[in-house]
Amino acid sequence: MTALQSLFRPVFNLGLIPQIAIGIALGILLAVISPGSAQSVSLLGQLFVSALMAVAPILVFILVAAAIAGHRQGQPTHIKGVLILYVIGTLVAALVAVIASFAFPTTLTLDMPEAGGNPPGGIAEILSNLLLNAVANPVTALMEANFIAILAWAIGLGLMLRHASETTRGALNDLSSAISGIVRIVIRFAPLGIFGLVANTLAESGMGALLEYGHLLAVIVGCMVFVALVTNPLIVYWKTRRNPYPLVFTCLRGSAITAFFTRSSAANIPVNMELCKRLKLDPDTYAISIPLGATINMAGAAITISVATLAAANTLGISVDFGTALLLCVVSALAACGVSGVAGGSLLLIPMAASLFGISIDVAMQVVAIGFVISVVQDSTETALNSSTDALFTAAACRAAEGKQS
Repeated sequence: MTALQSLFRPVFNLGLIPQIAIGIALGILLAVISPGSAQSVSLLGQLFVSALMAVAPILVFILVAAAIAGHRQGQPTHIKGVLILYVIGTLVAALVAVIASFAFPTTLTLDMPEAGGNPPGGIAEILSNLLLNAVANPVTALMEANFIAILAWAIGLGLMLRHASETTRGALNDLSSAISGIVRIVIRFAPLGIFGLVANTLAESGMGALLEYGHLLAVIVGCMVFVALVTNPLIVYWKTRRNPYPLVFTCLRGSAITAFFTRSSAANIPVNMELCKRLKLDPDTYAISIPLGATINMAGAAITISVATLAAANTLGISVDFGTALLLCVVSALAACGVSGVAGGSLLLIPMAASLFGISIDVAMQVVAIGFVISVVQDSTETALNSSTDALFTAAACRAAEGKQS
């Protein structure tokens, strides 16, 4: 045991991000050398994602309620600034996707069997579903990870508890600290979980299935990389008037890597919470903005919906003027806000956006099926962008407010 401790002590002394990088490298190596063995370690990844998914609902509920209950009149919070950045970021991402689709038009071979699914009928239905989700039973919401309802109940409970006794609010804060402690333990196992996820994903899927749809994938991923490295930094600079890239790369390292492999914004909530704590941001702000961002800040989803919809229109020879494309930006941004924080959530919203151009549900669902083919990369990149942007915009809003106060 002592010999093993001595052997692995240098690894244990590294920070979490270097350990995750080692896990990624080892996962790739195992998938290349022994695909059969790689699939056998998938349990590590499944356990890690399950643990994150299990702790995320109760974490959001307790932290949001505690943050609001402990807030005092006149105490600064920066939620308004974060929400503005979320809206701007999602609309800009949709605009980038539309421009890229015009610059690099994509056509598809739509000869696949009709795919099944239950896409929303329109924006009205999406908004209706959001309102119905918000008033769901709180116990059911926690069990089913319905974050809209969890946020609604946590905000309501927090507002009521602002008038509670100091003892009650202290107990809620203690419970919040205990849940946060559990989250830190789960996150310490991220390198092992990422190792299992990487090894199993590469051994199972590889990249062969992606070659046929490489152009569509390249446009989608290219837009996401452009947003992450160009437009998001510009938005952060506009907000903070500082060099944005140190903060951008910190958020990409601390959030995007884990989100890429978990493929779930909801599962990445604890990771983002821990990142915001390391960045020394205002707890009252990020306790609300991070779970809210996992629900409504979906720049990657807006890109996927826009690019896939315009690819379907190009394939059918439908002429799309730029004005209609701008309308698609708004529709995609609104639709993206209704995407659940689970893998593949944006794909079933493609038929709703495609209906703007009179594209039938049968054709649109074939595009959805293609989306699932490329989702091993598309959905991972989308989640990485969505989740890292939550932390990035929260940090930008907090630092901009701090700069004005100083």
